[in-house]
Amino acid sequence: MAVALPLLTEKAAECRSPLRAVDLLLLGYLGLVSAVAASRVHEQPLCWWLLLAHGLFVLLLFLVTRPGLGPIGRTIRELYPLFLLPGLYSELDIINSPGRPVYDFAVQHWEQVVFGMQISREWWQRYPSVFWSTVFHSAYLSYYLIISAPALYFAFKGDLIAVRRFVLIVMATFVVCYLFFIFFPVAGPYYMFPRPAAWFTANTPARLAYDALSSGSSYGAAFPSSHVAAALAATAAALRASRRLGLILLVPTALLTLGVVYCQMQYGVDALAGLLVGGMVTAVVERMHPVKR
Repeated sequence: MAVALPLLTEKAAECRSPLRAVDLLLLGYLGLVSAVAASRVHEQPLCWWLLLAHGLFVLLLFLVTRPGLGPIGRTIRELYPLFLLPGLYSELDIINSPGRPVYDFAVQHWEQVVFGMQISREWWQRYPSVFWSTVFHSAYLSYYLIISAPALYFAFKGDLIAVRRFVLIVMATFVVCYLFFIFFPVAGPYYMFPRPAAWFTANTPARLAYDALSSGSSYGAAFPSSHVAAALAATAAALRASRRLGLILLVPTALLTLGVVYCQMQYGVDALAGLLVGGMVTAVVERMHPVKR
């Protein structure tokens, strides 16, 4: 990051406006989530902390949009929404407090209609493979790089337009997914089915993936798959700015899409819905904010 900072030049800063599409998107989303949190504070007192955190976002927005930012400030101004993602995801676990209804039975019914079985539970059992468990769990972990590395790469190159467009597409995708999680929470097979056999997770990528889920998974955040949706959107956005980078990301994105189902982390319908959301959001953002160079 420190190497990339000087590359956002004064010429790039001229493109800066007080509030951009991603700022307005986050303001609208956090305003809606604040209303939901306020309505649920009687059953989950931790929602008070969410309201405080959302208020601090307004302060953050003021700091990153004020005039006269230097190279470091301009870089942070473009990348700051990605830094918020861990917090935005974690607060879903507070909003969907234990005891709130989930809609897994409905999704499992769709799963049966589409695939003729509960594919997330049965796929790995019908085709057991330590090799594919390792590959798919590795692809699952690559998600964190897929949604962040392109933005850092474009910042390093000094391509402010590519950074801005990438961040907008990825954040818009997450917002759509998170709204589903709030108003149509689905726990997913990770919670609903018995865990895979010990041999299936006895590899380093699987252990790391399950450690991440056990320490940072948010309940009710399965449908649509934000992993699949965001990975697809990030790959599409990267492909538009750098064909080489986009093609590189296609491989882990495809493996991740299959892996979340084979590794029994999300329903097959979750992955299909993730592809739909990621594709649609990317298309809408590209239409509303065409690339201008």
